[in-house]
Amino acid sequence: MSKIMNKPITAIIAEDERLMRERILAMLGKAWPELEIMAVATDGLEAISLWKKHRPQIVFLDIRMPGKTGLEVATEMYAEPDAPHIVFVTAHDEYAIKAFEKGAIDYLLKPLETDRLAATVARLKKQFQDKAYTHPSRSLSPPPPDVTTLLESLLNHHPGSAKSRLKWIRASMGNQIRLININDVVFFQSDTKYTRIVTHDGEALVRTPLKELLEGLDEDEFWQVHRGTIINARVIDRAVREGPEKLTVYLKMRTEKFAVSRQFFHLFKQS
Repeated sequence: MSKIMNKPITAIIAEDERLMRERILAMLGKAWPELEIMAVATDGLEAISLWKKHRPQIVFLDIRMPGKTGLEVATEMYAEPDAPHIVFVTAHDEYAIKAFEKGAIDYLLKPLETDRLAATVARLKKQFQDKAYTHPSRSLSPPPPDVTTLLESLLNHHPGSAKSRLKWIRASMGNQIRLININDVVFFQSDTKYTRIVTHDGEALVRTPLKELLEGLDEDEFWQVHRGTIINARVIDRAVREGPEKLTVYLKMRTEKFAVSRQFFHLFKQS
């Protein structure tokens, strides 16, 4: 049952990685073709804006996003009387998963699996059907009573805190394993299936996705300036505006320069 009173069930997707957005859209298209995807957000601030504009019943919400994290977005949405039904999308995090299960909150693990998504879709459909849902502009069901406490706990524990920050990275170089001190990294950059790690005296490739590395970095020390680039703030020399929509970062004593995505312009605003 995907329509109530001839009105389609609606949703938005909030995910900052293009390939993951496309995968979620494609998989939902097969698992729930009647679901109306009203908009797609690429960061937390846009997710809130689009939700307020469209008021969908369901939000598929990535936990780790620029602007605002998915947990911060959810906290803000749950404060509203017509809060949506949120399905969190997350990389494997044992603590978060246990918390979601304890709080009876829907979640999907990355990489998305067809069976898991199908089970989530079936559960959502059944809730609509069993509750004889008759108010398409409102949430499917009220959020769990302890959701605020749960989200606060997750926010305090989520990767990025001092307890879980990376100190060393193990990288393969031929038949050797190189141990890279995180403070020696100049920048990280996505490179097809790998992440390129550049230090002052060389570079290495790791299979760990850039987004996963980001979760273990201190955001005050490592700045994401583009979807595929994270720079050690200590090596940034200057940012030059080279057009109304173009900002370029130059490094100290290095020839590399990097374009800054508009969503990260705020990092270089004067205080």
